[in-house]
Amino acid sequence: MGCILVILALCVPRLTLFCLWLFGDSLTRAFPGGLFWPLLGFFFLPYTTLACTYANLHPGGGALNTVLIILAVLMDLGSIGGSSRHARKNPAP
Repeated sequence: MGCILVILALCVPRLTLFCLWLFGDSLTRAFPGGLFWPLLGFFFLPYTTLACTYANLHPGGGALNTVLIILAVLMDLGSIGGSSRHARKNPAP
């Protein structure tokens, strides 16, 4: 089940976040302050939100968790940058 969740998280991170919220309590355990930060992450930084959820639920990871979060931020920034480059390349009529 874990491998399927990782593949799902890489392909469709927002759907994965929605499923984590709907079918489990992972988001509420990882972000005890409420659903404000996960909801904000759902719209703007979904990979980073998933990485922070993993890091908060597995605190013994240390440097691995840090590297995972850095990679997630880079993936989010890459997806934002790639969509803006595509919009500049193909302007709307």
